[in-house]
Amino acid sequence: MEFEKYITKRAKPLKASGIREMFKLMADPAVISLAGGSPDPELFPTDFLAEISAEILKNNGKKALAYGTTDGYAPLKEELKKRTENISSFDKEDKIIITTGAQQAIDLVARAVVEDDDLVVVESPSFVGTLNSLRSVRANLIGVTMESDGMDMSELESVLKGGKVKLIYTIPNFQNPTGITMSLEKREKLLELATKYDCLILEDNPYGDLRFAGTPVPTIKSLDKEGRVLYVGSLSKILSPGLRIGYLVCRGELCDKIEIIKQVNDVHTPCLTQMIATEFLKRYDVAAHIKKACEVYGRKCRFMMECMEKYFPKSVTWTKPEGGLFILVYCPESIDAAKLSMEAVQKYKVAFVPSNNFATNIDEKTSSFRLNYSTMSEEKIEEGIKAVGTLLKEKLGE
Repeated sequence: MEFEKYITKRAKPLKASGIREMFKLMADPAVISLAGGSPDPELFPTDFLAEISAEILKNNGKKALAYGTTDGYAPLKEELKKRTENISSFDKEDKIIITTGAQQAIDLVARAVVEDDDLVVVESPSFVGTLNSLRSVRANLIGVTMESDGMDMSELESVLKGGKVKLIYTIPNFQNPTGITMSLEKREKLLELATKYDCLILEDNPYGDLRFAGTPVPTIKSLDKEGRVLYVGSLSKILSPGLRIGYLVCRGELCDKIEIIKQVNDVHTPCLTQMIATEFLKRYDVAAHIKKACEVYGRKCRFMMECMEKYFPKSVTWTKPEGGLFILVYCPESIDAAKLSMEAVQKYKVAFVPSNNFATNIDEKTSSFRLNYSTMSEEKIEEGIKAVGTLLKEKLGE
């Protein structure tokens, strides 16, 4: 049977993520993965989660396994308000909606705000999950160049002058895939431009807790006085990605409409995982847990960059993150990073992600690629970086 004629115009532009496709090649346990975006599994509080899950199911199983409210489990919302009270005005207008991962929060905003051919600005490069959510609602994506301290504001203003932009999407802390942090000056300018040209900002902050160097910068949401910024947070990077706990901070009629869309989407995020997350925030030493994670990622990041200095060709450069999980590597234009990544897996059993996966046009050629340092041991990091360096030197004749 021919199914293509049944596929909607919204679905046809969607392509499989190159990252997910690479996971198939990475099924080989011998492959060293510098490709993922997951926290280190060694940091998962598995003993605590096993104990608390059993306790919840034993003492409150009927509630944990029943239907819940669409906007989320009330005790979890209260705990998240405490964690984010410095960025918002919950006593006035802002509300929290618990979502099934931050990805759902982003997708709900896209469905509530963006119509066919609406202009949406994204950082170039940007997070593939958001790009695909925006593609699914047939947004007209416009990429704005990333500089060493965040989005190019002059380029952004030129875009805003050129047409009515509905939404600006940004990951200001330890951006995926670059690892770059947006400066306070640019955060203030971004909000000023969004106000001047009357568009919304979607601030995605999944990595904000994972700072291991430099000085914290206020969220854009904390600078916002009128509700123009929709803020997305997550527990995936500090608790567990598999529990799928994200949240959206928003206000007004838009927040109400997003809640209705979520109800249509999945009714509610599972009560059991929300209750587990609540007890984690209430009873676990979250500050010590985050401090340990930052120490681990800081050490691994520094080690990876030391290995890159040792093994990579001199013509190759990279970003130097102050937190998060990623480094973006810039190669001479003669390098085709997509072909390089496939050869690295097949020849050296090392995986990384070419930057075309993070582009508004996934088919464009790129000479840059993303590395992840969070999941592999230092021994595997060195082995992987050495192999990538060898391959790069072969290609560049160095």
